[in-house]
Amino acid sequence: MGEIEDAIERADQEAFTREPPKGLKARINFLVGQMKTTKAVAAEIGVSQRSVERYRTGERKHPPKPIADRIEAAVRARWQPKVRGRRRKQAATSAGITVETRARFGYTAPIGTTDDGRMRRLTVQLPPAYARRLFDAQQQGATDQQMRDIVAEGLQEVYFKDGGQRASGLEVAFTDIDYFDVSF
Repeated sequence: MGEIEDAIERADQEAFTREPPKGLKARINFLVGQMKTTKAVAAEIGVSQRSVERYRTGERKHPPKPIADRIEAAVRARWQPKVRGRRRKQAATSAGITVETRARFGYTAPIGTTDDGRMRRLTVQLPPAYARRLFDAQQQGATDQQMRDIVAEGLQEVYFKDGGQRASGLEVAFTDIDYFDVSF
């Protein structure tokens, strides 16, 4: 996963109204309930069907760390899809998303202005159209660079061009990301 996709995932998890199951048995039972068979769960987390059955009965209580991490990721990906879907729909139709980042912004600008890139820390509310484009790109398997381009375009229009009020010939490059966070 790229930085932007990780940030969207964190924002999704902040939307949870209840915590996902904590114990191994509870997590496996939740996954079996979602996926219907132990065979499907085994394929998802990369273990044998028998291992899933052992985790489910409590016969095995401590999977290796990589497997425990895959179990946690599978649970989080399936936990409260309606809550996450509702929050995403609201962001894409009315609320928009808030982007907080510290990155290097460079410019292609008219002659007589500076185009030297510099580190900036920005917190900007992007309109719903950019949220919708970002979610659509993520769903279609876009690369991190493609998602960065969408965010850069949003920052360019909202922050640097002030919605078309200034800097009409400005093109913004979004590089050297120090950190990136999204909330919606």
